[in-house]
Amino acid sequence: MAEFKTFSQKPADVSRRWILLDAAEAPLGRIATEAAKYLIGKYKPTYTPHVDGGDYVVIINAAKTVVTGNKETGKIYYRHSGFPGGIKDATLAEVRAKAPERIIENAVKGMIPKNKLAADRMARLKIFAGSEHAHTAQTPEKVEVK
Repeated sequence: MAEFKTFSQKPADVSRRWILLDAAEAPLGRIATEAAKYLIGKYKPTYTPHVDGGDYVVIINAAKTVVTGNKETGKIYYRHSGFPGGIKDATLAEVRAKAPERIIENAVKGMIPKNKLAADRMARLKIFAGSEHAHTAQTPEKVEVK
C-alpha cells in the first residue's frame, strides 16, 4: 500500500493574489466573510493553518455598506480609552458618517482567527470609502459576492 505524506506549505511557497470586493453589492456580513476567506487563504488547496498563505483584499464603497433591519440605529460600536469611565459608543450611522472604513474593518476582524497571524492578515486588508482605490497598479481581480 502506498504511503501518502501530508502536505505542509512553507512561507517561501506562498503566492498572493489581489482581490477586489464592492461593499455596495451585498450585505455587510457577506462582504466580511468573503474578505476573511481570502485573507486567511482557506479556499486554497495549499492551506496550512500555521502559515499565512492568504491574499490581499481591496474593498471599495465602504460608505455605501448595505445593512439590513434596524442596524443603522440599533447596532452600537464601543471603544474604551483605558481610563476609568472612558467607554464611548457610536451607532452604525455615526460611524458611517465619521469613518466608514471602520465598519468593515471591525466586521472582518471579528471573523479572523485570534492568533499570531491575525495582525498580518488585517494589514493585507485595504478599505476605501469611495469607488476609487490606490491599488490599480496591482490589478486586483473583481470577485462577485452572492
